[in-house]
Amino acid sequence: MKIIHRFALTEVLDASNEFSAVLVTGARQVGKTTLLREAAEGKRKFVSLDALPIRDLARRDPSAFLKVYSPPVIIDEIQYAPELLPHIKAIIDEDPNLCGQFWLSGSQQFHLMKNVSESLAGRVAIINLGGISQGEEKERQNDGVFNANNISYEDSFGDIVDIYERIHRGSFPALVSGRVKNRQRFYDSYVRTYIERDVHDLAKVSDENRFFMFLRAAAARTGQLLNLSELARDVGITMPTAKDWMGVLEASNIVWLLRPYSRNITARIVKTPKLYFLDTGLCSHLLGWDSPTTLMNGAMAGAMLETFVVGEILKRYWNVGRTPRLYFYRDKVGAEIDLLIEHDGILDPIEVKRSTNPMPSDIKAFRKIESLGFKLGYGAVICPVEKALPLVDGVVVFPVGAV
Repeated sequence: MKIIHRFALTEVLDASNEFSAVLVTGARQVGKTTLLREAAEGKRKFVSLDALPIRDLARRDPSAFLKVYSPPVIIDEIQYAPELLPHIKAIIDEDPNLCGQFWLSGSQQFHLMKNVSESLAGRVAIINLGGISQGEEKERQNDGVFNANNISYEDSFGDIVDIYERIHRGSFPALVSGRVKNRQRFYDSYVRTYIERDVHDLAKVSDENRFFMFLRAAAARTGQLLNLSELARDVGITMPTAKDWMGVLEASNIVWLLRPYSRNITARIVKTPKLYFLDTGLCSHLLGWDSPTTLMNGAMAGAMLETFVVGEILKRYWNVGRTPRLYFYRDKVGAEIDLLIEHDGILDPIEVKRSTNPMPSDIKAFRKIESLGFKLGYGAVICPVEKALPLVDGVVVFPVGAV
């Protein structure tokens, strides 16, 4: 089994030196517990609220629980006992200068964030953890945030077959490390456990079969504009139910919504977002793509590639404790850009292409952004080529394997 060093470990340790509590949040089985235990090096107590008797004590008598599991401590799956949070706050406030007392993990982001923001505001550092990134798997140095201008034109980053094998497998640590060999069995179990546990906790869904249909229908729309009314109609549910269930997928870190760019921040929130699954292996499994070859040659090859790239860019930011300002662009006449990265008043435009031979015509919308008065940064066409090469001035053909 391959040992994989997680880039976020440094972020956990750094945050623990500055905050009284650290919360690592992410989907089930992305390695939150392993990360915290590795960072602790056996020097902290550990308790998981997955165990029902321990969970019951935490809910029924938080003070007694925190006497038994006093800091420094790791509390796993904190979302199961939000009753602990006010008591954790009280302990922290006894000595607010004492850092790193509580390390917490949780896999239900929105529900958990609400409780954390109410109880531990200003006292907790929140770290998002995704699946294994390409950089972690290939044992590269942590590249940090995405910068298309920072690329070697000499290095080789794998061909299209390598890329689709990675997309098809997914990024869960159990599969990437080789600890679990049977991909089909892993994802079957993952979906069943997810619906039986997280879905019940977050939405009290009574019709599990209907929710599974909704999950599959959402997977079929990865990389596309999110049309909730169409999704509701296809699954046979009401629009409010579709909205609630999409919130469940977001809350449990199954999907991520990319907002359109606008100078008006309020407009970004209300306009239609694009939908992306955070693990391409899970998405492929839900859609029945049984091999990397059929996926690579199938109708969704482009959408899955774009989903993979967006996920890898997200991980880059999360692994260094940053919240990325990522958007897409689309205007009324059809000009569109897959991804915009906003930084320092600059927009870096990115196109994702399935073709291994991108052309300057693929980036004609880049200049549209500039003509609208935005400051244009360094651009990229990300595609499954082995080596980077310049496309035009200020734009590079960037290998998917280097993202």
